Amino acid sequence: GTVRFRNDHVAAILGFGDLQWGNILITRVYFVEGLGHNFFSVGQFCDSDLEVAFRRNACFIRNLKGVDLLKRDRLTNLYTINLHEMASASPICLMARASSTKSWLWHQRLSHLNFDTINDLVRNDLVAGLLKFKYHKEHLCPSYEQGKRKRASHPPKPVPNGRV
Repeated sequence: GTVRFRNDHVAAILGFGDLQWGNILITRVYFVEGLGHNFFSVGQFCDSDLEVAFRRNACFIRNLKGVDLLKRDRLTNLYTINLHEMASASPICLMARASSTKSWLWHQRLSHLNFDTINDLVRNDLVAGLLKFKYHKEHLCPSYEQGKRKRASHPPKPVPNGRV
């Protein structure tokens, strides 16, 4: 998919993932080409029972009890959120999910390597150019299916023996 910005610039969504933040789940957090950051919308916070309030110089994210979970100052006309500043009981690890096309492209580039191994390569930063996404398969590899396909058996041909 794509996202359109206020200046009518369109950027590709390279992947997405879910963010677990304590007992709060924010789904489909996008990683957008060219931004270099994960992309949240106000609606995603609201869908997770959080309140988002904008003031002239700051943005507040609160739970339903009105407790401030995060406050960010406005820089120019943009409110940015640093996940490391969010109060969390456990460290946050957000890895966007690669699109199906990108997943299969890397599967083929890496000689049909299985997806668990591709994800290990990403986690350990072992392949130059392999973007830090969660790679997944949604179906079997067509080449794998073809190689494992059973062929129909053919009845044996009668062999003429020299007897009459």
